[in-house]
Amino acid sequence: MKRSLSDYVSTGSVSGRRRFLKTAWGMCVATPAASWALQFSRGRSALRKEERDRMTPRQVIEELKKGNERFRSGNMVARDYRAQQQATAGGQYPAAVVLGCIDSRAPAETIFDAGIGDTFNARIAGNVADDDMLGSMEFACSVAGAKVALVFGHTACGAIKGAIDDVEMGNLTGLLSRIKPAIAATKFDGQKSSKNPAYVDAVARTNVLMVCDDVRRRSPILEDLEKKGSIQIAGALYDLGTGKVEFVG
Repeated sequence: MKRSLSDYVSTGSVSGRRRFLKTAWGMCVATPAASWALQFSRGRSALRKEERDRMTPRQVIEELKKGNERFRSGNMVARDYRAQQQATAGGQYPAAVVLGCIDSRAPAETIFDAGIGDTFNARIAGNVADDDMLGSMEFACSVAGAKVALVFGHTACGAIKGAIDDVEMGNLTGLLSRIKPAIAATKFDGQKSSKNPAYVDAVARTNVLMVCDDVRRRSPILEDLEKKGSIQIAGALYDLGTGKVEFVG
């Protein structure tokens, strides 16, 4: 029997899904009352489809901002990740897909104080959008229902420095070539060197904005969803020093 793409979002037998929903509902009842239309998962519970679907793209972005504020203040949500893992075993309903860099200091789930099942997370050096990443983002938004496609860069990015320095090494050479248009497009008064942190960060910002445009240009599916208001394609830059995320596009 031929299956549709939506079949891959939630798996398991009918009886298994019923047991999952019953368990998930019980967890939510045991959690203090909250305005689910305006927040991600809390405590032991997992984000449910109806809760995610009620959120607008703007509200999802506001949730990401609030999560970053909690991260910076050290007042992060106390989550039972084991319970969230069990609650999401039968299906997932993430509110956003994040295209971030592989840098070990920039884990989006932690920086946005998100729980298991809240966000799709794709990572590649320099947060560039190759065909595979675009396909993943299309699945996340068009099939699984995510409301925001976020291009997530960061300061002091090694991939940006490598592109500035024209590094050539195996498959990395081709990856860095995707960043070089941002170098040419960056207007900067000062030393244009990988040793100048301000210049590196300026290129990183330009790269985020250009990748957002690249997503729209190369993915008619995502562009159409954004035009309809179903999703928002946005950019953000994470400051490794302060922990703050700035939304830039």
